[in-house]
Amino acid sequence: MTKDVLLSISGLQFAAQDEEDVEPVEVITAGDYYKKNGKHYILYDEVMEGFDGNTRNIIKLTDDSLDITKKGVSNVHMVFEKNKKNVSYYNTPFGSLLIGIDAKSVDIAETEDNIDVRVKYNLEVNYEHLADCSIIMNIKSKESGEFTLS
Repeated sequence: MTKDVLLSISGLQFAAQDEEDVEPVEVITAGDYYKKNGKHYILYDEVMEGFDGNTRNIIKLTDDSLDITKKGVSNVHMVFEKNKKNVSYYNTPFGSLLIGIDAKSVDIAETEDNIDVRVKYNLEVNYEHLADCSIIMNIKSKESGEFTLS
């Protein structure tokens, strides 16, 4: 994997009542990649419309966990570990939310120039179930071409 990567993140939320009105949120951006002590790190900046400044995102991948830290306009540290519930405060310009992430599966597949990540989890806000969610992430070397989200 090269230092310069392209990152695609697609997320879905399935609300309990209305599973037909599901639209994925997808972001494709350039980022920096490095590997240290057996862990993969991806760093990229995110701009929030209507706010000055940006949010620095740090993604850390191990064999069985996904760790996302956001610092800037929004601040949060989210940990996705299979069969483990992690709780954190999500600080936004609109206020703070107590979120719970109960990961059901964390699957990471790695090749020389590509990393695929698939996470299924339950999302809670203030100790109440909000939605069943999934994240599909693809990280690839910039030179390697187009994305394949499937």
